Amino acid sequence: MHHGGIYEEEIAGKAYDTALLRRFARYVLPYRLSIAVVVLILPLVAVCRLAQPWIIKLAIDGHIITGRLAGLEVLAAGFLGILLFESLLSFIEVYLLQSVGQRVMSDMRSELYDHVMHLPVSWFDRVPTGSAVTRLTSDVEVLGEMFASGIITIIGDVLLLIGIISVMLWMNLKLSLVTFSVLPVLLYVAYTFRRRMRKSFREVRARLGSMNAFLNECISGISIIQIFNRERDEEKRFSDLNASYRDANMPVIFWDASLYAMVEALSSIAVALIVWYGGGEIIKGALTFGVLVAFIQYIEKFFSPIRDLSAKYSVMQGAMASLERIFALLDTAQDQGSVVKGQEKDLDFLLAPCPLTLDPEILIEFRDVSFSYQDGNDILNNFSLKVHRGERIAIVGESGGGKTTITRLLTRLYEIERGSILLQGTDIRELDLAQVRRRVGVVLQDPCLFAGSIEFNICLGDEQARQRVRQAAAAVGADRFISRLQNGYEEEVRERGSNFSVGEKQLISFARAVAFDPEILVLDEATASIDSASEQMIQEGIRGMMQGRTSLVIAHRLSTIHDADRIITIQHGIKIEEGTHEELIRAGGIYYRLHQLQFSET
Repeated sequence: MHHGGIYEEEIAGKAYDTALLRRFARYVLPYRLSIAVVVLILPLVAVCRLAQPWIIKLAIDGHIITGRLAGLEVLAAGFLGILLFESLLSFIEVYLLQSVGQRVMSDMRSELYDHVMHLPVSWFDRVPTGSAVTRLTSDVEVLGEMFASGIITIIGDVLLLIGIISVMLWMNLKLSLVTFSVLPVLLYVAYTFRRRMRKSFREVRARLGSMNAFLNECISGISIIQIFNRERDEEKRFSDLNASYRDANMPVIFWDASLYAMVEALSSIAVALIVWYGGGEIIKGALTFGVLVAFIQYIEKFFSPIRDLSAKYSVMQGAMASLERIFALLDTAQDQGSVVKGQEKDLDFLLAPCPLTLDPEILIEFRDVSFSYQDGNDILNNFSLKVHRGERIAIVGESGGGKTTITRLLTRLYEIERGSILLQGTDIRELDLAQVRRRVGVVLQDPCLFAGSIEFNICLGDEQARQRVRQAAAAVGADRFISRLQNGYEEEVRERGSNFSVGEKQLISFARAVAFDPEILVLDEATASIDSASEQMIQEGIRGMMQGRTSLVIAHRLSTIHDADRIITIQHGIKIEEGTHEELIRAGGIYYRLHQLQFSET
């Protein structure tokens, strides 16, 4: 099932609310002025609410029962004025809180996005896309709900409760004690339900991430699902995930409804106690009718925030579960050296030259490099290779033999486990990550295009690359089809480049690599998706863009690498052969057999 594995780990563990909120406070501090205004408003709102039952008590005991109407209009006007003033304060309070919530969410999304952009590729190998998207969207949105529900107003609720208790005790001690006899039961219920709802909310967030991951996978592969008639099976799998998410929500609904019902019941019991005991005191002459009415209104105002507590608990527990997941993501280690401290805003350091070596002709050197994606299963095994400046190296071999891993290690998408890779004599792990990647241009087998114009997809928003867009497109032959488009370089690219052929998308990827003018060019099966008609054109462009550059070509189609300076054959992560095309053909080894298989028909 898609909802196992990583999600089960996220559900487990003890939560520390105080620690999470203390850490979350860092995002709220920049808006402390708005929060301070809200905090100042809260006591005023509490006073307005406390004054209303007291005014009614004065009107009943001092005017209505006695039949003295003089002055009653003053109390009525005062009551109306207090209501209007409370409404104004409430508007300011809600507006400020929700505006702060939106700003905090925006800040957190930006930080999360920036963090995700610098996570190692190995993290994305483990975590489904849907889970990552959930943390940047749904989990952050829950924090907005926390502000919208009035998390800060809990302070005002506490002030109101304290004020009500104080006024009721001052008005009549015995009646207050009778009324508050239900509080121990209320506190026990709230504490018990809080613990159970927290566990349920953690599971809800995990199941949502699982379902989002599955949806992302299905939508991305919709053509495969339809071609192989797997719609029914995928619907069944989605139904299982959907049911799992639904079932995870059921305990939340149960505890939420139970808490609300319990608070409502205790509120009714408290009112019943007031009527029972207060009515007797009125008959005895020990209590006025105005006090009894005021008590009933105060108890309604007392239980109102507690009644809302069930909804606030739901939002708060959802927020705590989301904060756990968000901070777990932020605590994930980024790529080492992804940003040089103190140079985050200075992009000039990206173009700084690397330290020179005694042999400047050796640009890249792999020294006994070993690497495994899983422990105990080496993909590369003591791989060594020296690449001279301007040299064109082709790497061939069986699928899964480690060819692509070589390029991933060179660009530090994965970190080397054993051995070293030197760039101009310096270990790439000692260089800034952005500096290394600035010098290496990569074209992959599966072209990746983004929403936007063709020009943007070639330069990716880089101003220096933007100046070379047309020159780069001409170098690889992409300008031929771009010039035929209605909007030329401003033609919009739909999602995943669906309005272009595979060959056209790959040509744009070629132009992108050239536009960034890299010193080292890596082509990872870059011509595998190109048709025969396009291949000749692309080969001409490749020869042009490789002029003066060092290049590593991972090739499956051996016809594209006959003129390489050296061809490296690897098998099971070990370098087996090395030489020119003619030398390896004469040797009659693995390369010769691969060549014979591909050209046996001739």
